[in-house]
Amino acid sequence: MQTEILIAGFGGQGVLFAGQVLAYAAMDAGCEVTWIPSYGPEMRGGTANCTVIISDEEIGSPLVLNPRGVIALNLPSLDKYEPLVKPGGVLVVNSSLVNRGSRREDIESVFIPASEIAESLGNRRLLNMVALGALVAKLPVLSLDQVKRALEDHLPERHKQFLQANLQALDAGASFALSVSRVGV
Repeated sequence: MQTEILIAGFGGQGVLFAGQVLAYAAMDAGCEVTWIPSYGPEMRGGTANCTVIISDEEIGSPLVLNPRGVIALNLPSLDKYEPLVKPGGVLVVNSSLVNRGSRREDIESVFIPASEIAESLGNRRLLNMVALGALVAKLPVLSLDQVKRALEDHLPERHKQFLQANLQALDAGASFALSVSRVGV
């Protein structure tokens, strides 16, 4: 089975890193995987997105037209990618930066205040892991433990001091998603 995931937001929100963690988790689990980043020329504040494809067979193309999972960390990303989510798919939205609900009733929508949860954990830059935890809890492609293990195994040495905070953020996002979700709005 093949699962396509798209993660999108502003540059500086950790979009590409969240995708990398997911890709490493899939690779470590023995899956075939692609990770394709896309970002504007700005370092922070521009657009950024990445696609991750996880499969138990060889992947024929890295292009993603209708992802089964989408993380939208801001309103422009929600506006752009919500219509593309495959029916029956999962949409995780950072409700901290979005002022509307889902326009779809054929997908599972999880509106999570990722920025606030990250700030409550002591670092607003953890919002990507909060959102990733929510997606992993709702999209049965990898377990939360597999993602946490990948983070532990692949986090660059210069960032190891942030490991526990990232693990807490994954847990917080997963817990939120399992306790509250909405189909449509």
